[in-house]
Amino acid sequence: MNAAIWHEIGIGVGETLYMSVIATLLSYVIGLPLGIILAATDKHGLKPNVIVNKGLGVIVNILRSIPFLILFVTLIPLTRVLVGTTIGAPATIVALVFAASPFVARLTETSFKEVDSGVIEAALACGASTPKILIKVVIPEALPSLISNAAIAFVTVIGYSAMAGFCGGGGLGAIAINYGYYRGNTDIMIITVVIIVAIVQIFQESGLKIAKLRDRRKKHKNK
Repeated sequence: MNAAIWHEIGIGVGETLYMSVIATLLSYVIGLPLGIILAATDKHGLKPNVIVNKGLGVIVNILRSIPFLILFVTLIPLTRVLVGTTIGAPATIVALVFAASPFVARLTETSFKEVDSGVIEAALACGASTPKILIKVVIPEALPSLISNAAIAFVTVIGYSAMAGFCGGGGLGAIAINYGYYRGNTDIMIITVVIIVAIVQIFQESGLKIAKLRDRRKKHKNK
């Protein structure tokens, strides 16, 4: 392969990381509050509310069930309004946020439900308010799980970004499709796949190590 191809691959790596990081952060801006609401309004939560929990749960489940490529195409009119284009990294970020936010909401809900109910009951017995319990008790206790789930969310977003290559989404997915698949260049296809796998492994393992480190610190502090 010539230098021009490697240059394109380098740009593709940058675009993939840019899309994935920005989309994951924006997904947490939306999905984290939704996950808190889902966990808090559960029948065993701090503020049980069947109507809110079921209604929000249905919306989240519907969005999660839509295949990414179909969602990407469906959002084209909205994407054009928001970013002024339907191709490239900016357009892909819009679809990634819509696809990942409900996934993040469920991950967050799961993390909060893993918190020991005894700790929450102790805080309630001390007269702590709901906001204070969330900030001082639930989030710190759930932090290791939240960190590991954030790594999972990021990996999922990278997978979505690769699929966006079929729709002109940019990044390594677009290179794999345009140079590898359409032009029959197997070497480029293999290289892009290896790079994506390497990125996934790095972020996945980093997230798990940070979560374990945080968990060990918490256990040591409790002792």
